[in-house]
Amino acid sequence: MVYIPTTTRYTPPIYSIRTTDVFDAWFDALQDRVAKRRIQARIDRLSMGNPGDWKSAGAPVVEMRIDHGPGYRVYYTRRESIWVILLCGGDKSTQRADIRAAHAMLAHLDFDTE
Repeated sequence: MVYIPTTTRYTPPIYSIRTTDVFDAWFDALQDRVAKRRIQARIDRLSMGNPGDWKSAGAPVVEMRIDHGPGYRVYYTRRESIWVILLCGGDKSTQRADIRAAHAMLAHLDFDTE
């Protein structure tokens, strides 16, 4: 029996990333440039289907955990299979309030305009 190697091309899913004004304000206000680069790298990987270190923050909100500094967190949700909405961000010290805020934002988000 002869085996002939074949090439299978794998194309990872590509997600369009959307942000809220709350997330943008939080991210823009970050003073730690290394943290900003690490968070942006995680967002870039998320857009390619690799969420990395994450934990459910109560469906459908997901907590992306960034192991840097005070333990940065980005809260997001996935809509269908096309895009991800970054709801808000924070760190370990504001985690409970951030999760509540993410759920409240999600309840008031108008998906028809996205």
